[in-house]
Amino acid sequence: MKLVTFVSQGRERIGAVMADGRILDFHGADQRLAVDMLTLIRRQDQLMPLAQALEARPGPCLLDPAGITLLAPVPRPVAMRDGYAFRQHVATARANRGMEMVPEFDLFPVTYFTNHQAVIGPGPLEVLEHHLQRLDYELEVAVVTGRELCNCTLEQADAAIFGYMIMNDWSARALQMEEMKLSLGPCKGKDFATGLGPWLVTKDELPLEASAQGQVLRARMTCAVNGRLLSDGNADSMNWTFAQILQRTAYGARLNPGEVLGSGTVGTGCLLELNGSKVTDNLWLKVGDTVTMAVEGLGRLENTVVQGQGIDLPFTLVAQGPRSL
Repeated sequence: MKLVTFVSQGRERIGAVMADGRILDFHGADQRLAVDMLTLIRRQDQLMPLAQALEARPGPCLLDPAGITLLAPVPRPVAMRDGYAFRQHVATARANRGMEMVPEFDLFPVTYFTNHQAVIGPGPLEVLEHHLQRLDYELEVAVVTGRELCNCTLEQADAAIFGYMIMNDWSARALQMEEMKLSLGPCKGKDFATGLGPWLVTKDELPLEASAQGQVLRARMTCAVNGRLLSDGNADSMNWTFAQILQRTAYGARLNPGEVLGSGTVGTGCLLELNGSKVTDNLWLKVGDTVTMAVEGLGRLENTVVQGQGIDLPFTLVAQGPRSL
């Protein structure tokens, strides 16, 4: 199923995208499905059969997509991590900065926590002045956990995945590069927004292939800015599978249903990489730009950059010196 969260007549609802593009409103069709996406995921054994029966016989509760506003499929994840699974992106980005490939990339998959309270879906991306200093997109795929995980096998990790969706790891590169000099990883350069959507696609809808390292999604990934195709890759070029990433993430730690895990950026999947490789010439996003990501089977996630309102802080602050007692 292609599951969505949307707003209709001022109320947040969940549903499914039908073959003709209309939206099946779960709330209107069956009060047992008048829940949010996290509840559907947590109670999937009881609720998903009801949803599947509705999809087979939708009845009158079908909405025109023009009359609704899509949100992120999982607007309020339990937690959100991002990975680093595409070697091409990592190696190219490092080479562009005159750095050799870090050997630890091939030893174990890594993730970092990002802001699960700053999720957006299709539509406007609101940014402030400092975000616009080298504003970038990052083309990724993400999974959502549907089962609890802790100290798991690769098979258990794959079985715990509820579905897949597009992820745009928006990045303010000027902020990111300055703060990463302090060796704590990205924060303000990332935490203003992460795009998810437009659908959360259940595994049965996708061309997943088995491998010794876990399931592999074969799906073309593209990104265009104002209609100009800039990024073009495939999810099957991940050097670490989602099962491997989840297995390491769940080592000595408990993951819960409703957590989001990003793949990391596909090769060619951001302006930082393209500018460094001279594919583009110091191209960064600006107000009014429209970014359109498409992944086979997962839909199209489109956002337009808009200027937000906020206090105009200086880019760097002056540290307070030690106080005398």
